[in-house]
Amino acid sequence: MFFKNNKDQNNDLIKITALLIHAAKIDENFTIEEEKIIEETLLNLGANKENVKQIIIESKKIEEKTNQILEFTREVKNMEETNKIKIIETLWRIIYSNKDADIYETNLMRRLAGLLYIDNRTMGSIKTKIKKENS
Repeated sequence: MFFKNNKDQNNDLIKITALLIHAAKIDENFTIEEEKIIEETLLNLGANKENVKQIIIESKKIEEKTNQILEFTREVKNMEETNKIKIIETLWRIIYSNKDADIYETNLMRRLAGLLYIDNRTMGSIKTKIKKENS
């Protein structure tokens, strides 16, 4: 289980989704494909299908109001390692959904690796795996 209770789940999902949206928007091209990846991730994290659109709407509002990713990483940092890896994989999927990563996207992932305590080897292997899936 990812979250302690439903209230925690919705609050945490909104912040995690804001991080995913931030990654999708960093190249200034938030696509339908990226939004589908985010929706799938929410369902995999235990969101109710009926709530997914609302979580994304609320997350977009939060993401637009801040330029600090620290606020969004706290929930991910506190997850179990396997779940943290799933979020990192999703971030790379979003980035490589258009087949390429620009300098802003790679810089974001470098910063997130430090904030989430993901070592370079793990981050590199996840990146390589997702890049191969999308080529």
